[in-house]
Amino acid sequence: LLRHGESVANAAREFTGRVDVDLTAEGEEQARRAARLLGEAGLRPDVVLTSPMLRALRTARAVRAELDVDVPLTEQWRLVERDYGFLTG
Repeated sequence: LLRHGESVANAAREFTGRVDVDLTAEGEEQARRAARLLGEAGLRPDVVLTSPMLRALRTARAVRAELDVDVPLTEQWRLVERDYGFLTG
């Protein structure tokens, strides 16, 4: 289980919930570092499940690329983050 890298909202210290925001450059690097740690531990996925949110998709794609694995990437709406209601933003 891997959470997405830093998003632009995380960097601004904002709750996003279902707001679809992108990763920062640091978030992309975090995804690559996480992939290297997985690889060093001998962990290579057979399949990657992700929410359809941009930050999650970009994290998943970066991990697959860094690990150089060509495994199925499946988007699951059930993995969409929670709605934070009035806390959003």
